[in-house]
Amino acid sequence: MADSFDYIIVGSGPAGSLLADRLTQDKAATVCVLEAGVTDASMYVRIPAGFVKMLYDPALMWEFMTDPGEAIKGRTLRIPQGRIVGGSSSINGLAYTRGQADDFNDWAAAGAAGWSHREILPYFMRSERRIGAGDDRFRGRTGALPVSNPDWRSPLCEAFIEGATQLGIPRNPDYNGAQQEGVGYFQRYIAKGKRVSCADAFLHPALRRGGVDLRVQALAQSIIFEGTRAVGVRYIRDGQVHEVRARREVIVCAGTLNSPKLLQLSGVGPLGLLQTHGIAVVQELAGVGENLRDHYTVRIAARAKNVTTINELSRGWRLGLEIAKWLVGQPSIIALSPSLVHVFWKSRPELARGDLQVLFTPASYQEGKTYALEEVPGMSCGARQQRPFSSGYVRIRSGDAQANAAVQPNYLTDSRDHAVIVAALRLARRLMATPALAPYFSVETVPGSGVGTDEELLDFARARGSTAYHLVGTCKMGAQDDPMAVVDPQLRVRGTQGLRVVDASVMPQVPSANTLAATLMVAEKAADMIMGRPTPEPTPEPFLP
Repeated sequence: MADSFDYIIVGSGPAGSLLADRLTQDKAATVCVLEAGVTDASMYVRIPAGFVKMLYDPALMWEFMTDPGEAIKGRTLRIPQGRIVGGSSSINGLAYTRGQADDFNDWAAAGAAGWSHREILPYFMRSERRIGAGDDRFRGRTGALPVSNPDWRSPLCEAFIEGATQLGIPRNPDYNGAQQEGVGYFQRYIAKGKRVSCADAFLHPALRRGGVDLRVQALAQSIIFEGTRAVGVRYIRDGQVHEVRARREVIVCAGTLNSPKLLQLSGVGPLGLLQTHGIAVVQELAGVGENLRDHYTVRIAARAKNVTTINELSRGWRLGLEIAKWLVGQPSIIALSPSLVHVFWKSRPELARGDLQVLFTPASYQEGKTYALEEVPGMSCGARQQRPFSSGYVRIRSGDAQANAAVQPNYLTDSRDHAVIVAALRLARRLMATPALAPYFSVETVPGSGVGTDEELLDFARARGSTAYHLVGTCKMGAQDDPMAVVDPQLRVRGTQGLRVVDASVMPQVPSANTLAATLMVAEKAADMIMGRPTPEPTPEPFLP
């Protein structure tokens, strides 16, 4: 057939971009990438601070809304995702965080054979080009994705870090190295002041090399099956339905919300859901769309004094000066990620590993608005649980591919999450009240001194928390005897042939981190499995924490 390829990749996000590059390094292979969104030509994509301009642009975003949350006071939350070449790596907050070694050991122990930390570490290293200090037993130096430290400094950040050490939290110059716990600056995928998306690092080089056909504004409608073998994809473009065929495999990289939706629309999913919407069943899989996990994040804020914060630098003549600095390659707020300083720590000292995170930025945001800065000097901390127990689902509402699925994360519905989010908020407050930060701290504005008991803090979390955009789990991998596993450890969709899912949806649990780094690791390992290449030698145990 004229319109056929060896592989079809649905989605050009981090996983899809990397796979397009890796699969076509074998120059005999051909790949078609179907991207529902637009090209990444917007000038704001390469400007790190430009994500603020893109977050509310419907031309660049999937506008997902959650269903009302029982444990968050019936609120619905907006969860935008990138609908653009490069996916969310073209519009997100740029943090590069791998997670803890035991995150992946937990995956392996739960049935994901081959995914322990010592086995997947080489895949983390393969895609990254670490710029700056780092232990080369853990860090990659030759990959396509640059990972750098921020070069802009604020007295508030330095005071916050010093204050954390006053509380007994050690400095950690490389949380992606041997140990995650501690305080320090976030690493990010910025080079020479510009965002390097996964499309920049992987997809565009593959397009230039040849063998890849990228089709934008091509919304996947359904996977085409012959029996239980995936042989192609039906997609909508310019109002017309088209088909493209795969000689080897269809690889779904549409993301945690859209990958299960596409499987369900194609007849792979929970029997009752498919029957309700009149969809012919190809393979009954109860877990498709279930196990949705995310980091629920609650932010506290304070008024600052005796210091200039990003709030003031982002307005008037000061903003003009920052732009000028950025244009000539000097440190500038234009080249920053939204969170600058991390604290990875424990909710209780007796725990074997950290279970919470605090994020600091020398800026504060207007009430009820996402990343809209206040006009007065401010600073803020985000607080979150690393590995939440609460889980939800993604379920189609109809057989219409152009309609969003129902999204219900079920934040804070599991009571085991309550104590951890309260502990994270208490730690954030303690960090804002250290002697080192005292010269710059004026007063807490959110939630304020009237909120003090555990019950009040939990109520505040229910009322004010939101997504961290770290969605995983809806096509989770697991062992054959796990009735809720959607893919096996080879990422093959159970009960089908020629079909894999490769993105954050396969992660059984959200890692103790942002999800981009782990998604690239998953895609690197998937590429080896798809191409039948031997896996790298596992990292020797003495090198592990």
